Amino acid sequence: MTANSSGTTRWLVTGAAGMLGQDVLAVLGADPTAEVTALGRADLDITDAAAVLAAVEGHDLVVNCAAWTDVDGAETAEEAATAVNGTGVRHLAAACAKTGARLLHVSTDYVLPGDATEPYAETAATSPVNAYGRGKLVGEQAVAELLPEHGYTVRTAWLYGQHGPNFVATMLKLAAQRDTLDVVDDQHGQPTWSYALAVRLVELGRAALAGRAPAGVYHGTASGRTTWFGLARESYRLSGLDPERIRPTTSAAFVRPAVRPAFSVLGHEGWAQAGLPPLADWQEQLAEALRTPALAALGAAAHGTVAGGSS
Repeated sequence: MTANSSGTTRWLVTGAAGMLGQDVLAVLGADPTAEVTALGRADLDITDAAAVLAAVEGHDLVVNCAAWTDVDGAETAEEAATAVNGTGVRHLAAACAKTGARLLHVSTDYVLPGDATEPYAETAATSPVNAYGRGKLVGEQAVAELLPEHGYTVRTAWLYGQHGPNFVATMLKLAAQRDTLDVVDDQHGQPTWSYALAVRLVELGRAALAGRAPAGVYHGTASGRTTWFGLARESYRLSGLDPERIRPTTSAAFVRPAVRPAFSVLGHEGWAQAGLPPLADWQEQLAEALRTPALAALGAAAHGTVAGGSS
């Protein structure tokens, strides 16, 4: 499981200050065999090839949580978004290829067309519907090209957690401000707790070093499926709030600069080849996530006086 004679595994986590990055650090922090370097955006610009190579040197595993995450902003700044999500990933893959490190790169369901009716397999054809997805696909292609044996792309979707802004936190905050909320019910996906994904990334890294996990694409999303409306209602129910305060609407009511896939349900068959089960059901993950301090506090605060008015 370890990669050097000292008995430790040397991990580099990029994007370490983000929601997922913080959770990866928490998981690794509980492992006495893990020697961790944590680099946030202020510490490492992944669009700088020389800086990336210097950062990767001396590590066994790189977990890339660095990303341009402004999906709508990418529509008017596609070149800048792709510089991070595409070219930056190529720099990381090239550095790993040169040093022998394994790369675990976090990607997205947005590389897929989103028009399916059954879960997308890891081998499904890609066809992004927006600028953000196009940039992320450039990153995926770089990992596959430069690291055919040591590159792991883990696609996730509908990520939420206790660090940073996310849909679940927003719904709970709004519960203290509005009597009712209109939430989209025609986009289907798999709400995924960032901590559960972090655990899986570390498990995959260990399996990779042990030679148990073949390189390639894995789908790091929760099992099951729902809609944003379903996620909002379940977040309310599990927080002791009235789910009837959530009302269904359509995507047409919330026009955004970037087109969103209507179907973001991913298949999880690939985990078996790494000796790992699919991630838990989304409702099970959500129940556990809502017990974490930050989300539990939002849920508790929502039980206070609700400001009048509706969405």
